[in-house]
Amino acid sequence: MADEPPAGPAGRAPARRPARQPARARTAELTEQQATACDRLGSPLYGALLRRVAEDVTAGGPCAEALAGYEHAPGADAVALRLLGGVHALVLTGRAPGLAAHYPRAGGRLDPGRPDAGWPTVRAAVRDNLPWVRDWLTRPPQTNEVGRATLLVTGLLRVLPPGYPVRLFELGASAGLNLLADRFRYTAGPFGYGPAHSPVVLRNAWQDAPPDRLRQAAAATPALTFAERHGCDLRPIDPASPDGALALRAYLWPDQPERTARLAGALAVAAEHPPEVRPIGAAAFLREVTVRPATLTVLWHSIMRQYVPPDEWTAVERELTRPAESSSAEAPFAHLTFEPLRPGAGAGHRFVLTVRAGTGEPEVLAEAPPHGLPARPFEERPA
Repeated sequence: MADEPPAGPAGRAPARRPARQPARARTAELTEQQATACDRLGSPLYGALLRRVAEDVTAGGPCAEALAGYEHAPGADAVALRLLGGVHALVLTGRAPGLAAHYPRAGGRLDPGRPDAGWPTVRAAVRDNLPWVRDWLTRPPQTNEVGRATLLVTGLLRVLPPGYPVRLFELGASAGLNLLADRFRYTAGPFGYGPAHSPVVLRNAWQDAPPDRLRQAAAATPALTFAERHGCDLRPIDPASPDGALALRAYLWPDQPERTARLAGALAVAAEHPPEVRPIGAAAFLREVTVRPATLTVLWHSIMRQYVPPDEWTAVERELTRPAESSSAEAPFAHLTFEPLRPGAGAGHRFVLTVRAGTGEPEVLAEAPPHGLPARPFEERPA
């Protein structure tokens, strides 16, 4: 995920206060919805644990106390995932050794028949570490999914003039890992693109064989050249800091080893090539973006649109007009997005790669799960 609005003023947790049952029921309902999304996205552990969290909230247990004050938070704030991120951080830092046996990320074993077997230990960890968990509720779950780089590179190859370097600008860049997309390896069957020895290998990047147009573009441009890389985020994460790396790891779902391996590789790449992410709003960041001759200027963002307030997004669209209208064949500009097909749609909807060159019509090229893998060509189908 990209940057999310803080849960309270200046990112502070709201004051705890007794919750009325209807408000608590809403929290439980949103948690159930998140459980369903985790099931669909391949995390039986979090699907099962979130259902138990919902039950505990309804019953007024430790999870209800942890989430007190968040009963009216927008669903996009994903407060239940923040809670489990705090619990995962307890595991990763050794503060809750009893939990490790239930977390594959920490060497534990997941019982396929009972993925919620560790629930009593999770519940106890929340009860015994309320200040820690409450602090994690103020942190947006910025997983900075490098799997989404598959869509970025696909879009770049679609619009890149032969021989042109890329100036990349990213909104909601989090830790800036996807600013390093040219340093990752993408594979699908016999197809491969990117540095052969990259520590980040996005295997099965395409559900089937990559489309012919992508293979042809990759053959015409064996390697991408980036002239500049810039990102912005209201609350950027420093991937080189212990706290930043912990946040990125803690918000990964601990029963998905492929994502863990991709993040580890991306952190190694970032340590060698530190990305630049400025703590600034999207519209203010865009005011500085101009086109340049003999260079493709690209604006990119992924799964961040839903977290931007309407007034701010109106300003973003206004700022986007300037580089688009000033672009030309000699100084091209492209806007690449990986966002829900319909604005405001959640995890149960389609997420698509859209490419717009200059002031041309947007073109939807591909779709993928919100974590970015595997991609497949976009096909029109009834809403």
